[in-house]
Amino acid sequence: MAKSTKKETLDKKNEAESKGIRSWKLSKQHRIVLGFLLVLFSIALFVAFVSFFIYGQIDQSAVTELSNRKEIVQNWLGKFGAYLSDFIIYRGFGIASFLFVRLFFLTGMYLILDLSIMKLKGVWFWDLFVIIILSVLFGFFATSLPELGGTIGYELNLFFQDYIGKTGTLLILVFGLIIYIIFKLQVSPEKVQSFFEKTKNEIKEDLTKSPVLPSNDSAYNLEEFAVEEQDEELDEIHLKTTGSQFEINKEALKPTISNSSQINLEPTLKPISMEVTPMAEPEVSHIKEEAFVIEKAIEEDIIEDNLASRLVSDFGLFDPTLDLSNYKYPTIDLLKEYSTGGITINQEELEENKNRIVDTLRNYKIEIAQIKATVGPSVTLYEIVPEAGIRISKIKSLEDDIALSLSALGIRIIAPIPGKGTIGIEVPNKNPTMVSMKSVIGSAKFQEAEMELPIALGKTISNETFVVDLAKMPHLLMAGATGQGKSVGLNAVLTSLLYKKHPAEVKFVLVDPKKVELTLFNKIERHYLAKLPDTEDAIITDNAKVVATLNSLCVEMDNRYSLLKDAMVRNIKEYNDKFKARKLNPENGHRFLPYIVLVVDEFADLIMTAGKEVEVPIARLAQLARAIGIHLIIATQRPSVNVITGLIKANFPARIAFRVTSKIDSRTILDTAGADQLIGRGDMLYTNGNDVVRVQCAFVDTPEVEKITEFIGSQKAYSTAYLLPEFIGEDGGISLEMDISDRDTLFREAAEVIVNAQQGSASLLQRKLKLGYNRAGRLIDQLEAAGIVGPFEGSKARSVNIQDMTGLDQFFSNES
Repeated sequence: MAKSTKKETLDKKNEAESKGIRSWKLSKQHRIVLGFLLVLFSIALFVAFVSFFIYGQIDQSAVTELSNRKEIVQNWLGKFGAYLSDFIIYRGFGIASFLFVRLFFLTGMYLILDLSIMKLKGVWFWDLFVIIILSVLFGFFATSLPELGGTIGYELNLFFQDYIGKTGTLLILVFGLIIYIIFKLQVSPEKVQSFFEKTKNEIKEDLTKSPVLPSNDSAYNLEEFAVEEQDEELDEIHLKTTGSQFEINKEALKPTISNSSQINLEPTLKPISMEVTPMAEPEVSHIKEEAFVIEKAIEEDIIEDNLASRLVSDFGLFDPTLDLSNYKYPTIDLLKEYSTGGITINQEELEENKNRIVDTLRNYKIEIAQIKATVGPSVTLYEIVPEAGIRISKIKSLEDDIALSLSALGIRIIAPIPGKGTIGIEVPNKNPTMVSMKSVIGSAKFQEAEMELPIALGKTISNETFVVDLAKMPHLLMAGATGQGKSVGLNAVLTSLLYKKHPAEVKFVLVDPKKVELTLFNKIERHYLAKLPDTEDAIITDNAKVVATLNSLCVEMDNRYSLLKDAMVRNIKEYNDKFKARKLNPENGHRFLPYIVLVVDEFADLIMTAGKEVEVPIARLAQLARAIGIHLIIATQRPSVNVITGLIKANFPARIAFRVTSKIDSRTILDTAGADQLIGRGDMLYTNGNDVVRVQCAFVDTPEVEKITEFIGSQKAYSTAYLLPEFIGEDGGISLEMDISDRDTLFREAAEVIVNAQQGSASLLQRKLKLGYNRAGRLIDQLEAAGIVGPFEGSKARSVNIQDMTGLDQFFSNES
């Protein structure tokens, strides 16, 4: 038995180590030992406190001379008890300190019984609150007995009286007691009122009963005694006899229980008393009838006003993950650990670099008051505080000289560091440490992140996991020279979302002109990917299909905004919360909306081949798609004006810059220099419109991504990928000579809806006729072929050629 227990402990320890998570939870043996220690300590405290009130005056002089072993004390716990009780009671909180005994005893018992100590948070808080209140209270009333209030209570009492007087101090104490009574004892004015009403009713009923049997007190008592015996028999019948006998007894007691509904007494005692006193029946039944009517009216109001809450109470919140309820998130074991552990600090290298920085600055008569080093995975940050009178610009101009003295690959000077009164000099490490995706995903910062779309990018200079929320960016621009880590950064972003979000919560639209970077994600097509209805591959590698996909996303955006408008909410989070609470009717077209992440690798290649056809939908999505949960991640080598226009770039406040070759390229990406001083291999700068943060991007290799996609792809999936609405362009390819027999069965109803609204749009038909987008689009095409609506006009609604229903009837009569 002991061997198996030891083996289980080792397995759990190995499992925790494999996940990269260090557990600080106490073992069972440690909890028991600590629990007994606290219990025994509480007993010792109690003994010392009790003996203090008996021998405290005698031991007063001995407390100050604890080092004298010949000094004799009367405390039952010796010198330690005398000193402890003097410190906690006399110099502390007085007689209220006995509550410490209770707190330590309860904590110890919870540890011994292996219960959660977190349940004692409220007990500790309220007991400490009462200790302070009682200490001040005894200090206020018992000034002649300092042991009751203690030094703390006495001094607090004097402090309050100096500023707000005795009356104010007393009012504060009363307020503290009121807080304890209301929040801890849960006493409210309604409960006090109901208690007095209950007592009043009992007295009233006793008065009504007493005249009926003035001389039969003994008979009444015997009958009451008989009722108690009968009550015991009824309990036995309830437990042992058949259901029919129970029903008979229940029916026998029914009228008496209904008579006693207004008076809160024992139901078994009152039936007999009410049968003996028939004169009281009319009055009680009258009260009961009025109460019943009022109660029924309140119940009807609740049903009418809170239908959605009753649906939630009956069926629970809507769960979007129910279709794939057995879906398992990827395990952390699928990722590979590249580093041997933490960052190795080379003390000689740090000392050598520090001396060279100090000497170089001294050569230019710049004295340093203080210098500090922070070692990161690939870069060490030296924070220096110059002497007074040194200009920052003078240090910044020495960037090349410091790089020459250190013989380093690239030096980056931050002058000054935002939020600190120091100047930062970033120096690359001679032996950089690779940041693995496993260490980043397994970190507590990522696992406990309460974000809509958390992304773990890597680790900062201070070796902290860097996690950002894509939903708040709201779009991300990644740029850098070839081979500096853009594609690995995209894989890190996608891997983070796969580890954190369910397939029902997020969908990806992947555009991969290189055809080799994102093809691994084909295996999770029916889980996470979105595509057009008629396409075979979910990952778009043909630039000609990108335009249709982007326009389809614009249609999806417009449809979602229509749903948000009908639901009277402002963003996707509020909409989904309302839908989960069953406040939106699916029959009206409402549905759960997953986040959609559009990932474009090598965006410059798209612009070169498609040009303006890509810019317009990208600009619309960048400006409007944030609120409805469509987010863009665009990777390119150099986001110049001919690649990303100023209008698009203004909607990408979040930017990641990998290493570039010149300061001009760095300013093009970040609007500031610094990316030209990076060392490559995943070294990057991240900005979200304010500060620039240097991060070592987490490395995730192709075999790791393959394992993750295989793990997800082997599980149960949806029947198809998430289908985007079909986009029909200006030359959508329909012939205006369409056979009347091929028209949809809802053609006339659709024509009536369009003519009444004088607005030709597919989304209108979707809402009014409760259709899917594809069928609504075909109806629009047929209406255009018939001449009822005009041609496609981009984002505008089509014009309607028939003005009223009379003209529409004439149109159909001419056709027939």
